[in-house]
Amino acid sequence: MSEHILVVGACGQLGTELVEELGKIYGRDHVIASDIRQGEDEVFKAGPFETLDILDKKRLGEILEKYKPSQVYHLAALLSATAEAKPKLGWTLNMDGLFNVLDAAIEFKIGKIYWPSSIAVFGPGTPADNTPQNCVMDPNTIYGISKLAGERYCEYYFRKHKVDVRSLRYPGLIGYKSDPGGGTTDYAVSIYHDALTTGVHTCFLADHTELPMLYMPDALKATLDIMHAPAEKIRIRSSYNLAGMSFSPKDITASIQKYIPGFTTEYNPDHRQAIADSWPNSIDDSDARKDWGWKPQYDLDGMTRDMLINLAPRYGKTLGL
Repeated sequence: MSEHILVVGACGQLGTELVEELGKIYGRDHVIASDIRQGEDEVFKAGPFETLDILDKKRLGEILEKYKPSQVYHLAALLSATAEAKPKLGWTLNMDGLFNVLDAAIEFKIGKIYWPSSIAVFGPGTPADNTPQNCVMDPNTIYGISKLAGERYCEYYFRKHKVDVRSLRYPGLIGYKSDPGGGTTDYAVSIYHDALTTGVHTCFLADHTELPMLYMPDALKATLDIMHAPAEKIRIRSSYNLAGMSFSPKDITASIQKYIPGFTTEYNPDHRQAIADSWPNSIDDSDARKDWGWKPQYDLDGMTRDMLINLAPRYGKTLGL
């Protein structure tokens, strides 16, 4: 394929693996990774990389003019816990960055835009169990507020300007290829590292805190599936509910103990507990399943086994799994 794909915010947890997967489909030379600074992962040395602060609209235009991408994956954002510490920066980066990409889609006639939303758009008034696609949305974090506003703008740009923008409300994302990045669900990444090193994890959430999660291979699959689906299949232009599994720190600890029996978790809830308490326990993603065939492949124990297998060599461990 000769088309070019631009990934903005490529050096984060999702972006790093997305660049690699897109490279397999389109050829790494056709995938332009960009971020405020270049990441250390080998994938960024295997093809074009452009330094980009997404708030720099002029620089974005230069890159779009140079490569003329047919698709842009806009991933640059300040995540939940980080945005709470820097609320004005969180709002500016998350909203103005999105405006720059949406406006560029019109100016440069970009074929498709991908922008991720989050379960953070929900809030204390949202039904907590099997949260529906359409319901009360009253986020109480800067991250969630910016994502909800972003959803409304994405739908507006689709209706008003015919921008083919597509979006998923990600639950917590868990993967082994990059380190935790400042999200409230990131305990579910660091817990596996601790299981293989110290054997003890100190969790910043209470043991019973159930949250929706998704393993990275499933997140990548969902992202590529929605972007490759025919436009007429994408009925929802704000953002689709997406789910894989729901579990608590107690559940994930028990799952790890099946493979590492001596592993333990200690609980020391901090300010992130209040954020987690405002989010759903589980998600109804039936619209994504119906409209474009979404179906996750991993459950909790399947994810735990795969995470441990892939992380063990990093710490010189062999688990015999």
